Amino acid sequence: MATYATTVKWGKETLSLNLDPSLGPAGLKKQLHALTNIPIDRMKVMSKSKNLWKGILKDDVDLTSLPFESPVQLLLMGSAEKLPEKPAVKTVFLEDLPEEEKAKVVEPSGLVNLGNTCYLNSVVQALRAIPHLRDGLKYYSTIRSNNGGDASSSNRFLLTSLFSTLSMLDASPQAISPNNLVMATKMSFPQMAQTGPGGRPMQQDAEEFYSGILNVAAQELQNPEALRAAFGKDEEWMGAKNVVDALFGLKMEEVLTCDELPASTDQEAPVITHDLHRKLVCNIQGANEANITHLAEGIALSLSGKVEKYSEALGRNAVYTRSQKISRLPPVIVVQFGRFYWKATPDSQDHAGVKCKVMKPVGFSSVLDVYEFCTEKVKSVLKVARDRAVAEEEERVAKKLKGESDADVDMDGNDEDAEALQAALAMSVQEDLPPVGPGLPDDFRGLYELFAVVTHKGRDADGGHYMGWVKADNTDNRNGSGLKQKIADTEEENEDWYVFDDDEVSPCKTEDILKLKGGGDWHMSYLNFYRAKK
Repeated sequence: MATYATTVKWGKETLSLNLDPSLGPAGLKKQLHALTNIPIDRMKVMSKSKNLWKGILKDDVDLTSLPFESPVQLLLMGSAEKLPEKPAVKTVFLEDLPEEEKAKVVEPSGLVNLGNTCYLNSVVQALRAIPHLRDGLKYYSTIRSNNGGDASSSNRFLLTSLFSTLSMLDASPQAISPNNLVMATKMSFPQMAQTGPGGRPMQQDAEEFYSGILNVAAQELQNPEALRAAFGKDEEWMGAKNVVDALFGLKMEEVLTCDELPASTDQEAPVITHDLHRKLVCNIQGANEANITHLAEGIALSLSGKVEKYSEALGRNAVYTRSQKISRLPPVIVVQFGRFYWKATPDSQDHAGVKCKVMKPVGFSSVLDVYEFCTEKVKSVLKVARDRAVAEEEERVAKKLKGESDADVDMDGNDEDAEALQAALAMSVQEDLPPVGPGLPDDFRGLYELFAVVTHKGRDADGGHYMGWVKADNTDNRNGSGLKQKIADTEEENEDWYVFDDDEVSPCKTEDILKLKGGGDWHMSYLNFYRAKK
């Protein structure tokens, strides 16, 4: 059938097309949609030529019966749909990303078990979550690769292998094999190279590996440049001479008081000494029938006790009370649960003793409050910040009860200026508090948040299986209503974690972590890693 040259007036635009009457109104509208992107259901077509149709073209009009003559003139009304905009950021599919970029968007990578190396794998995953340590190792690896230095070959190999392993974990979406780190560990700690029947590597103690790593790092990372590289700035290090002691070191004040001298006597003054620890211990066996059920109770028990030593005043051995308090706090506190102990077996002809495991349940929370474990001097500093936080919370609650909020305070009609002025006023009246430890946040209150756990499963202290549990970075545990998710019947936030079973990595939640308290054949906490809470 013949077609007719047609001009279409659409607003300020004039369009051209060839009209085929045999296609009907629907065909004409499809042509117009292709030219204008006006939805067909919102399109109004009218004729400016004579003897065609009157008003708006209806879908049931038979165009073939109309006397068309070229050129046909039409009028079009309707608004075009907005064309989809080009995305500001180009869409990139996961499979198209380089390996190191994939590692940033998928679950973190695991470590291959090379034969009873779960003790190493679990600790490495926990250390991976400590940025200051990683920055210190990066500095060390750089200077050793540039000039070698005077470090022993085994120390250098151990620390550079640890940093290399951590870097590979960041860059690979797949599990990696820590061959060099396992080899370096056996070189630095020959006892960890022991083998059993058939030459299979024997299971090792995760805490012994952790302490060994820290001892070597403390020897090597002990200059001001290393401290500056680890923390990114100059600090008041408060006596810490290496990265490890600045990061993990607890300065302990121990007081020995003779029980066999009257309290009022001046015959013998209490003996006060200071020592540096890199972990706290949770004594879970108890003493004097003490039933330890919580981490805080076990720590308190380990910081006190009775010892026997020579008394100058009495001229003989006497019983003393030992009391320890923390006089310098670190950014990271590691707590070891006293799960394993040595039991003598004098009646055995095969061995002098055996290593046993305590299975009893000992609970813990996601926040550790060390206030009661500190010296009075440290307490006095922490108390200022704690009292300030309580006052701020009471003020916030009072405002809420009155139906007010911080945003309601408006000075000269400018909320931003008002908030800035309030912050400046608050800072001006706050006293400068002396530091209680290097690298701690301002207004530190003595609260530490749990961020990693190393667990042991099994009843055999020389066997079993270790796993690492690490808190996810930048976790946002809000529900659909924008409220933070809580563990049922508690105020504990139910945040995202990962469990590392060697090369297998799975997501979990805080409520799963708090079940790692022991009391059965399931995994139970052995090393808890806490960081200073901001």
